[in-house]
Amino acid sequence: MRRPDKGLGLASASRPMRSWATGDRRKLRALPKRKLLETAQLQGDEAVEAICAVVRRIPLGWVATYGQVAALAGLPRRARLVGRVLQRLDPATRIPWHRVVNAKGEVSYSLSRNGGDTLQRRLLEKEGIGFDGRNRLNLERCRWLD
Repeated sequence: MRRPDKGLGLASASRPMRSWATGDRRKLRALPKRKLLETAQLQGDEAVEAICAVVRRIPLGWVATYGQVAALAGLPRRARLVGRVLQRLDPATRIPWHRVVNAKGEVSYSLSRNGGDTLQRRLLEKEGIGFDGRNRLNLERCRWLD
């Protein structure tokens, strides 16, 4: 196993992390568990508001991808952030979260534990958006171009 050298910035890392980086996996278990910050806390409320503003603009009968929403919100390459923000929204909110799909045209599987993927599909079908045999949307026909 290759040992990291001093040029990798390990001097500022904690002792357990330095041990782990040099090959000793046992000491990593001693790290204290930290409370994970919410994405909104990391990005700021401005990012959440920008994402919600873009999603509100998606018209009835059209969809956008996570990456497209991120780019329009001024957060290029932050598609996962868009997914996390939309995942935390209450499904009953007035923000049309169901109109955002992945780049393949599939509904969000991250919502499936609450039945959200089924709800998302039903809401899209109610708006007249059809799915093919592989449970995908035809993005060429229904992608919103702002």
